[in-house]
Amino acid sequence: MKLDAIDLRILEAIQENGRITKLALAEKAGLSPTPCWLRLRKLEKAGIVSGYHARVAVRRVAPVASVMMEVTLANHRQADFERFERAVAATPEIVACWSVGGGVDYILKIMAADIDAYQRLVDDLLDRELGIDRYFTYIVTKTVKEETVLPLATLLPVQGPE
Repeated sequence: MKLDAIDLRILEAIQENGRITKLALAEKAGLSPTPCWLRLRKLEKAGIVSGYHARVAVRRVAPVASVMMEVTLANHRQADFERFERAVAATPEIVACWSVGGGVDYILKIMAADIDAYQRLVDDLLDRELGIDRYFTYIVTKTVKEETVLPLATLLPVQGPE
């Protein structure tokens, strides 16, 4: 699907405020409400808008441990990757996982109540024999930047009317 400048303005606006009103969204997009709403629905149906979420500042409620973990699997058959990825998908504390090229196979972001809870999670993963050969743990001591808003203007080519 090709996006034009209006689509881009709609996407930028809903990234900044997923609860924006139809009228405010139309104003930001430079359209009247009905065509703007139809465009948004088209973006949703195309899977470009994949959901609406609230960001929860969990540290304002309780201390938590954020951990980055590098994982290298012992074997690199498709079945090995699939088994590991199924386990990751079924583990709520693993809030993000990236398959990467280079010296490791995966990088995981894990949120746990504390370091002991993190270690219990790792022990469970190892006990399940998911093919983990080695892992490295990095405790997050400070979040410097964690954006959910994508820089669409620099990532997407714009087609059509400005």
